[in-house]
Amino acid sequence: MVQSLLDRTFAALSDPTRREILVRLGGGPASVSELAEPFGMTLTGLKKHIQVLEEASLVTTEKVGRVRTCRLGPGHLEDAVQWIDTYRRQWERRLDGLEAYLDRKKGNRQ
Repeated sequence: MVQSLLDRTFAALSDPTRREILVRLGGGPASVSELAEPFGMTLTGLKKHIQVLEEASLVTTEKVGRVRTCRLGPGHLEDAVQWIDTYRRQWERRLDGLEAYLDRKKGNRQ
């Protein structure tokens, strides 16, 4: 199955561990072992999370010697924000219409 970048972004963000990794990297680069420590997770387990984030272009890694350093990537969060905003506006219009309808119905009863 071919996934779009938007699908990969949402899939990456769907996991709380990956969201925490992004929060941590928002404070600056970190090694895989530094990222794994607060989760009590193996390096192998954390690398799988990093791979998902890399596939969504949310994280980049660079290996120098034996240390793999992770950084926030160019990301495509803006695409996700635009997608969410489109549907948010649609739902707001629908809910505004429902509110107006209910106000009219309420006014007819009094």
